[in-house]
Amino acid sequence: MASLGSMFFGAPISVDIQLDDDKTRVKAIATADGTPLLPTSKNTVELFRFVGNEDIRGKVVVNLTPKTKKFDFLAIKIEFIGQIELFYDRGNHFDFTSLVCELAHAGTITSQQVYPFVFEKPEKQFESYNGVNCKCRYLLRVSAVRNLLPNVVKEMDLWVINYQKMPEMNSPIKMEVGIEDCLHIEFEYNKSKYHLKDVVIGKVYFLLVRIKIKYMEIILLKRETAGQVPNVYNETSTITKFEIMDGAPVKGETLPVRLFLGHFDLTPTYRNVHNKFSVKYFLNLVLVDEDDRRYFKQQEITLWRRLPKQATAYFVEEEAPDHPAKSTAPVGAEEEPTDTASTQSNTTTPTPTPATTTTTTSSLTPPSLPPTSNA
Repeated sequence: MASLGSMFFGAPISVDIQLDDDKTRVKAIATADGTPLLPTSKNTVELFRFVGNEDIRGKVVVNLTPKTKKFDFLAIKIEFIGQIELFYDRGNHFDFTSLVCELAHAGTITSQQVYPFVFEKPEKQFESYNGVNCKCRYLLRVSAVRNLLPNVVKEMDLWVINYQKMPEMNSPIKMEVGIEDCLHIEFEYNKSKYHLKDVVIGKVYFLLVRIKIKYMEIILLKRETAGQVPNVYNETSTITKFEIMDGAPVKGETLPVRLFLGHFDLTPTYRNVHNKFSVKYFLNLVLVDEDDRRYFKQQEITLWRRLPKQATAYFVEEEAPDHPAKSTAPVGAEEEPTDTASTQSNTTTPTPTPATTTTTTSSLTPPSLPPTSNA
C-alpha cells in the first residue's frame, strides 16, 4: 500500500518485500470480504502461510524509478504488525503485536539496495481471520522516512494458523427435547469438540410422535460477534444445510446423522479475541410439520485445528524447554482428512481422559407458531 503522497506525486522508489523461502512456502487462499471460501469465489487473495511462532526472514529490495537519480531518506525500517480491524470503526486499528527492525539510517540511495531482515520467533498469538464485520491480520510494513515529504510505504499481508492440542475432555452431547404430549425426541452427538477435518456422528431417537412431520434437516451455523457494548454486531451465516429425513417418523425409529466437516471452509472457535470479536459454531436440528411450522433445537460445538500427523515436534518446545525441538511444524504440512469420527492425530499429546455423557432436557423451540399450536 503506497502512502497518500505517493498516490498523487508518484513514488520516487519501488519497494519489494521478498521472503527467503517464498519459492517453497505454502500459500493460503482466503476471501477478502469474509464470505466462506467456495470453488466459485472470485474475490480471493493468496498469502504466505506461517505456522505458530515461525521466524520471518527475508529481504527488502529498493530500486529507483526511471525518473529518479537519487533518493534521500532519514531512515528505512520494517515492522511486523498484528492488528484487529472492526469494520464499523475502520479508522482505529488495534495493534496487539508490533516489532520494528531498522534497515538503514539517514542516507542517500543512488542504485539498487538490498536490506536483509529477520524477526526471530515473533509472537503470533491469534490466527488470521477475515470476517464479515472484523478482521485479524498480520503484515510486514516497510517505511522509507523522508524530511518534509510523504513517507514511502509498502505492506505485505501474511496468513497465520496455530495448531492446538487435543482436548483432554470431550464429552458426548445427549439431549432430550420435545413438545408436551405431542413430540418427544432424543438426539446424541458422539462428542462436543471437533477438529476441522472431523466427522460429526450422531443419532436421533423418536420416543413420541403425535404431530405430522414432513421432513427434518440439520444446519451448521457460524456466528460472528464483533465489537463491544454498545456497538456489538452479530452476523450468523449458514455453512451448510441438508435434509436427513423425508416423511413422517414412527415411534421407536432411530435416525443416523453424519456430517463431514472437511468439505467446508471452517475456522477454529474463537472466544473473545482481545475483547474484540468471537466466532462460534452451532448445529441446528430443525423439524418441519405439514403446516410448515418449524421446530428447532440449537447446540454449540467447539472446533479446533488438529496438528498434522507429519508434524510431531510442534509442541515439543512448549512441553520440554530443556530439550529444544529440532524442527517446528513443516512449512508444507497440511491437515489430513479423516473418514471416521474416532480417528485422532498421532502426536505427542496425552491421551484424553474419558468423560461422562452430558444429558439435558429441554423443549423444542417453534419460532413463530399460531395460537392454536400445541408447542
